[in-house]
Amino acid sequence: MDYPITPAVRALRAKKIDFAPHLYAYEEHGGTRRSAAELGVDEHAVVKTLVFETDARKAFIVLMHGDLTVSAKGLARALNVKSVAPCEVERAQKLTGYMVGGTSPFGTRTALPVYAEKSIFELPRIYINGGKRGFLVELEPRVLKELLQAQEVEVGIA
Repeated sequence: MDYPITPAVRALRAKKIDFAPHLYAYEEHGGTRRSAAELGVDEHAVVKTLVFETDARKAFIVLMHGDLTVSAKGLARALNVKSVAPCEVERAQKLTGYMVGGTSPFGTRTALPVYAEKSIFELPRIYINGGKRGFLVELEPRVLKELLQAQEVEVGIA
């Protein structure tokens, strides 16, 4: 299968991480519901990569199940900061080197701390952005800890 060679793919290959590429027809504002439907997988196994920042403008990545949202209050508490909010699109793109909608936690332009919803690690396989809109990589969730030193948080809300 022909798929894009993004910084994320290069980062995974460099660490010899086994992954399966999946391309789908990207739809503006289609989100994880769209990608899950296209791939025929549970939206809970599709992990979205979100770029947040603290009130002190320290940026970080949050990995969350596609069918859940991030509790900003819970996340601020978990990080022991006053508040957190999603980064502005331009800032997120500058920090990661990826277009919003195609943000991967792998191979980001700037190394950012990564926080992952704890229950993601209970899944056998996850589908996460491969660094381009319409491109997910399927891999084992342990890779998030091995490659990104992802720290577990419990901040997902239905």
